[in-house]
Amino acid sequence: MVNEVDSGSTLFGEFKRFARTSGAVSGIAARVAGNRVFGIKTDRARHAEDLKTILGGLKGPMMKVAQILTTIPDALPEEYAKELAQLQANAPAMGWVFVRRRMAAELGPDWEAKFRSFGHEAAAAASLGQVHRAMLPDGRDVACKLQYPDMASTVEADLRQLKLAMAVYKRMDNAIHQEDIYVELATRLREELDYQREAAQARLYTLMLEGQPDIVIPTPVPEFSTKRLLTMTWLTGTGMQTWLDTDPPLEARNRIARALFRAWYVPFYRYGVIHGDPHLGNYQVNPEGGINLLDFGAIRVFGSNFVAGVIELFNAIRDNDDEHAHHAYKIWGFTDITKEKLDVLNDWARFLYEPLMQDRVRPIQETNDVTYGRSVAERVHEGLKRTGGIRPPREFVLMDRSAIGLGSVFLRLRAELNWQQLFHETVADFDESALEARQTAALAEAGVPKPL
Repeated sequence: MVNEVDSGSTLFGEFKRFARTSGAVSGIAARVAGNRVFGIKTDRARHAEDLKTILGGLKGPMMKVAQILTTIPDALPEEYAKELAQLQANAPAMGWVFVRRRMAAELGPDWEAKFRSFGHEAAAAASLGQVHRAMLPDGRDVACKLQYPDMASTVEADLRQLKLAMAVYKRMDNAIHQEDIYVELATRLREELDYQREAAQARLYTLMLEGQPDIVIPTPVPEFSTKRLLTMTWLTGTGMQTWLDTDPPLEARNRIARALFRAWYVPFYRYGVIHGDPHLGNYQVNPEGGINLLDFGAIRVFGSNFVAGVIELFNAIRDNDDEHAHHAYKIWGFTDITKEKLDVLNDWARFLYEPLMQDRVRPIQETNDVTYGRSVAERVHEGLKRTGGIRPPREFVLMDRSAIGLGSVFLRLRAELNWQQLFHETVADFDESALEARQTAALAEAGVPKPL
């Protein structure tokens, strides 16, 4: 396979990206500073909408970063979180001239002869690349995800901007100390650039979810894949939002919710692995009524002790046991936990675990208040600010993202399930040593590289 020199790592590429976003980020930071520090009133909602427009017009990871940050309580000001949460991971697709050039760089100048057919129009466009439908010589329908050019420079330029914006916000608000959040986001984004890693992670999910009903995972095709081209079997399905627009019956919605719960939490509680991006575009409803998982870039591997801490915290919240809650937070990596900070953290934990506390069929959230989650986040933020702030550990970022993101999907599904029963089925017979053994064997068999 032929690969072009990655011009995305050049300083010029990073500078171009930096120039396109620096005015937006630093200008908005200055406006927020003027409001909070000097009392200068500005229309922050309008500025936030401007930022969404600027970022939404860019191919790249800034959209994904923004979506993740909106799930961490007040990592961003409310106005910006509200606008950035609306960003969709869809950008204008590369034209055919660019596609041919990029495919030649990945598979050689005769790349078209290696396919029976290759669609000229992109079937989907996302933050790091776009998907084309194709057919292999043996008749298999495949999805070819081709990374946009210069994505390495795009990632690095966006990370520079993110670091600047977070540093400015930290000076204005001490509730969330964001150093480890930035390190985690940067690490995961750099991993997502490697499509060979993503192919291995797709194989990992096939292993971890073997035998689970209603979950379909595409099969990577290594001989048609490179570090920046991922070819996998084509899965037929309907986008989640499109499917919901048909107003499916409760039974069908519950079936999808049950499959999603297992797709996320069986890997976590049995293998210490979680999918950190439960975005609606990352799965489909297939013709059989189950789900297709489509994207495996944002995967996080945890130590068995971290998973044990999640279960311990559930038990502590259920039993109002502050001692065990404190121990669970320490396992996760939280430090300097005073009694006051513990109470605030428990407030957030009760919000996350609340659906699991009742042994009955119920919606994921029983209040009809659509701002309920935000109001809890604001209360937690004020509590952390009052008690001197806290530094969330790296491992917390994608775990929190998954819990909040998946919960929002369950809300959209209007699913009614016994969440406690699902949880206990998933964590049954949990054993740290057994998890470590399963994790080691599965990572080795799938060929997943060591996490960064």
